Amino acid sequence: MPSPKQASPSLSTTAPPSDVVGQVHSIETMGTVDGPGLRYVLFLAGCPLRCQYCHNSDAQGVPRGTPTTPTEAIADIIRYKTFIKNGGLTISGGEPLLQPDFVRALLKLAKQQELHTTLDTSGFLGAAADDELLDNTDLVLLDIKSGDPATYKRTTGVNLEPTLIFARRLDKKNIPIWLRFVLVPGLTDAPANIEKIAEFATTLSNVERIQILPFHKMGEHKYEAADKEYKLANTPTPTADEVQAAREIFKRHGLTAE
Repeated sequence: MPSPKQASPSLSTTAPPSDVVGQVHSIETMGTVDGPGLRYVLFLAGCPLRCQYCHNSDAQGVPRGTPTTPTEAIADIIRYKTFIKNGGLTISGGEPLLQPDFVRALLKLAKQQELHTTLDTSGFLGAAADDELLDNTDLVLLDIKSGDPATYKRTTGVNLEPTLIFARRLDKKNIPIWLRFVLVPGLTDAPANIEKIAEFATTLSNVERIQILPFHKMGEHKYEAADKEYKLANTPTPTADEVQAAREIFKRHGLTAE
C-alpha cells in the first residue's frame, strides 16, 4: 500500500477561490475498490471518451452534475475522516481531469487534512494536470484500455498516445500507478493487444499493481434509460480461463497481474 504523503508545510491553508465549482456526478462514502483501504470516492461528471463498456455513460460529455465547491466537498469528506483514515479520497468520474481546477483545489485541501489522495483517470487529459495538482496526488489509477492504438480508438473514440505520455510523466515524478485494464471478449482481449500493454508497463518504474478488470454489464440499464445503443449487449463476461490467459501474458514479461 502506498504510504500517504504528509501535508507540505509550504501549502497554503487558505480556502480555494470561491469561483471554483465542480460538477459532481455521485459519491461513494465507503469505497473498497478504488485505491488502498476504505475510501471516499467522488465521481465527477463529464468525460471526452466514449468507451463501449462504460458503466457511467450518464457522466459522458460536458460536465453536468451537482455544482459543488472544493470547500463544500472537503466539508463532507472530513465527516468520514475517522472511517477513511487508513484509506483516503479518490477522485474519479467520468474523467476528473476534465475539471482540473476543481480537482487541484480539492486535492490540496485533502492533503491539508492529511488524507491519502488518489486520482482515477484514463490519462487522456493528462496534459491538464499541472505540477501542483500532481504534487498533491499520492496514487493514480491509470486505465490503459488497450495497447494497440487502433483497438484503443475503436474502444474509446479517442487516441492512445496522450495516456502513454501521461504515464511516462507520472514515472518521472515518481507517482505510483495502479495500471488497470478492462478485458472485453471480442474487443480488447486479443493477445497482441494485451502484449502491448505489458510491454509498455515494463518501461515504467512506478507501476505498483496491475489489475485486470473483467467486463461486466452493470451500466447497461443506463443506456436503455437514455434510449442509447449498447454495443456490447451480446458480449459475454470473460471466463476465469480467459482472465488467467491475460494474466499469463503479463507474467511472461515479469509482471504480476491481479
